[in-house]
Amino acid sequence: MAEQQLTVVVYREEDGFVARCLEVEVASDGDTEQEAIANIREALELYFEDGDAVEAHLVDQAKVAKVTLQVA
Repeated sequence: MAEQQLTVVVYREEDGFVARCLEVEVASDGDTEQEAIANIREALELYFEDGDAVEAHLVDQAKVAKVTLQVA
């Protein structure tokens, strides 16, 4: 069993918090930030339960960037 470090972004929505992983398309939610993080940890563990999924779907070196747009 190998360790994998992943990047998770947590943000507030109307009825709670959403946690999204940047390296794979996995998201979860919770009533609190801590609950959202715990829930995404569980979702990611289930996602990677099959060891082949780690190398097949992992985005390498995900980064967070801010983008400014002009909207009408």
